[in-house]
Amino acid sequence: MTQNSGGGGAEGVDWDAEAASFDEEPDHGLRDPEVRAAWAERLRGWLPARASDVLDLGCGTGSLSLLAAEQGHRVTGVDLSPAMVERARAKLAGRDAVFLVGDAAHPPVGEQRFDVVLVRHVLWALPDPGRVLRRWWGLLRPGGRLVLVEGVWAAAGISAEVVSGLVRPLGGLVRVERLSQDSLLWGKDVDDERYAVVVRGD
Repeated sequence: MTQNSGGGGAEGVDWDAEAASFDEEPDHGLRDPEVRAAWAERLRGWLPARASDVLDLGCGTGSLSLLAAEQGHRVTGVDLSPAMVERARAKLAGRDAVFLVGDAAHPPVGEQRFDVVLVRHVLWALPDPGRVLRRWWGLLRPGGRLVLVEGVWAAAGISAEVVSGLVRPLGGLVRVERLSQDSLLWGKDVDDERYAVVVRGD
């Protein structure tokens, strides 16, 4: 996807209006079995092997939430768009998942803490990413991990170098995975910068 529906950026986009067609993009809806399998495999590498509490911020229609739930994790999803949240709730009906309408930059989770904070294509759209990252890091239990999937597309995005610099002061172990060359993730070949930054507190 080129952007997601969390946070306070991406001005001018009506995410409620986008919800009906959002899953048509291969990496949004994950309807193609090969694309779905590619994302599932990446998630297995990013998320703990044991059943964990995962906070999916800017969850959109819940496609990554569903993969995480299928791998045995308990998911809380947050999205600014009520229409996106409605679709996510329908997609994960009957699973161990809760979806909340709210700003990804200020998740409405109270004192709850998580083993993983998972964020795909949201950070780039936020006005103060450093501050937001500190807030997200504070939502983790000891030994938790922050998983950021981001990129640079045309005139938008945030580079892996910038994100790596922002997360290093958090004190965790930082790993960068380049994703541009894995065309299965996107359902097509891409030539822009796409990556994941995983920060582990253990």
